[in-house]
Amino acid sequence: MNARLAEHALAPRAARRRHAVVLLGTGVVGGAFLKLLDTPAAAALSLVGAANSRHQQTDPARLAERGLRERLNAAGDARDDAALLAALDASSAARKVIIDASASAVLAARHPAWLARGYHVVTANKALAGGDLHGWHALQAACADGARYGDAATVGAGLPVLSTLRRLRACGDALRVLEGVFSGSLSWLFNHYDGTRPFSALLREARALDYTEPDARADLSGEDVARKLLILARNAGFVLARDAVRVENLVPDALRALDAGQFLARIEALDAPLAARHAAATARGAVLRHLARIDGHGNAHVGLAEVAATHPAARLVGTDNLFALSTTRYRAQPLVIQGPGAGPEITAQALLGDVLALA
Repeated sequence: MNARLAEHALAPRAARRRHAVVLLGTGVVGGAFLKLLDTPAAAALSLVGAANSRHQQTDPARLAERGLRERLNAAGDARDDAALLAALDASSAARKVIIDASASAVLAARHPAWLARGYHVVTANKALAGGDLHGWHALQAACADGARYGDAATVGAGLPVLSTLRRLRACGDALRVLEGVFSGSLSWLFNHYDGTRPFSALLREARALDYTEPDARADLSGEDVARKLLILARNAGFVLARDAVRVENLVPDALRALDAGQFLARIEALDAPLAARHAAATARGAVLRHLARIDGHGNAHVGLAEVAATHPAARLVGTDNLFALSTTRYRAQPLVIQGPGAGPEITAQALLGDVLALA
């Protein structure tokens, strides 16, 4: 081994780490990300802070201990964003990164300010980019100053749909129609819903598998898919407000104002309406799928649709997402991106990929 290589090998591992990271949100996705930090792929990352909604930790020794997620659930310093950012500032790493693995709209609203301060932001949180237009414009302005925004995990759990859409647009291509199944949880539910089991039973199973949001109404309302459609549409060049997207809510009116526990206790109310729609679709030789669509005029819709057995969405399996992009150059046949669109491990991998891409 030559002297230079020997010096590198003997250097403390932390000194060779190029990314200082603060993790906000240690739930299902954040917990999966913490596990990835123990793999060789994350050797360039140094965790300098981690927090859930109530507790945080910035002590290096405690951050390095196993069971960090569980310990933060039980105890820790009181949540203080200023202390977390101070831990980032104190690092000598070349890149300082805030990872937002939460679903908090309050945290998402802070992304532009963090970017303006020079921190890179990597996120699975859709509330800003898929929220109101003011937030979208603030995000674009903040990114113009050089800090980078990693958002691959916001759509498709990391499937390369956003990167593909941006590349096509940069090459002068224009979107004519984008259609598909954008929710891994709703894909799984309707791929399995064949009338032999009540929809509510499938929903309980999907929750147990961590395929749905903590409150499944975020999926069933169509709002989660609408945010993804807005993110895709805006990256394709459509300046759409939320009210421009027509969204079908699958949650009956009587269940919408309940707290999460009450909703779960009454989800059998979903069964009869969906059974009737399933029977009607079957009678016409079709199947039910939850589709999102936008055309070249900016007309956007999210909701349940009957599709023929030959439709690509009818052949999905598991939590597959499907994104079919018809453009001025992909005219005769759409460019199709398909793959699993739910799961903490693949979403956490998308977060890690965006951090590593900063290099």
